Amino acid sequence: MRYARRLVAGTLAVGALALSLTGCGDSAEPIERMGRKTVEETPASGSPPPAPSPGDEAYKKWGLTAPVQYAPKPPAKPQLPPVKPGKVPVTDRIPVAGGEKVVFLTFDDGAEKSPEFLKMAADLKLPISMFLTDNIASSDYGHFEKLRDNGSGSTINNHTLTHPNLRTLPFAAQKKEICGQQERLEKRFGTKPQWFRPPYGNYNDDTLKAAAECGISHLVLWRVSMQINNFQYAEGSALKPGDIILAHFRGPAELKGATEIEMTTRMLQRIQEQGFKIGRLEDYL
Repeated sequence: MRYARRLVAGTLAVGALALSLTGCGDSAEPIERMGRKTVEETPASGSPPPAPSPGDEAYKKWGLTAPVQYAPKPPAKPQLPPVKPGKVPVTDRIPVAGGEKVVFLTFDDGAEKSPEFLKMAADLKLPISMFLTDNIASSDYGHFEKLRDNGSGSTINNHTLTHPNLRTLPFAAQKKEICGQQERLEKRFGTKPQWFRPPYGNYNDDTLKAAAECGISHLVLWRVSMQINNFQYAEGSALKPGDIILAHFRGPAELKGATEIEMTTRMLQRIQEQGFKIGRLEDYL
């Protein structure tokens, strides 16, 4: 019970910090503010991406000095605190066994649709949990389908129809945003998403109820966000085991001239510098 209280408290803290965000889909400002601290299997198989072979030098092509390291699929998923009936659980960090140095990649919105990023993600077999907003990503859902189907075990999840601040909406409107995107993603991709991320990380009790009624199993937040060059941490100044990393599908217009490739390369470099491996979030949650 004490652990559950700590987890809930941490989750609420992240939610509170997220109130300061300027926007993760429609803002010209590229920084997701979290306080003032700066700084070959298909997805259906459930298999983690294969580890690079000793002769695999794809990492050099994408500006890395060493191969990306992946965490193996755990023998069992970590146990999470129970939730009240009729609500979805909220997760912002995975309680990995033994403090394993593993982090997880998530990308939001869907504004940038770079063919080069598709090549990078496929070459490196990056397992990405995507959270797509319909009015931002739907101009080319095929782009994200290719990303899902590149053999990395990436998945497509729900980030609402129009990216509103759900805390400002009544229950019925929140449900329309969440269920509406569930229906559109199921119709387009053939399966209904199991996960949901509220825009800006903002949610309330109605959100948890609406998500449950829409068939969502988890509300997924984050503890670390990738900016243009470096990470921004909700607490401390370094990655912690089980951190869920937030990034965005963004291009030069929102990244002050930097490309999605450059941002992702820097993100992977920071992960490597701190000695972490990348896990497939769906294998742990």
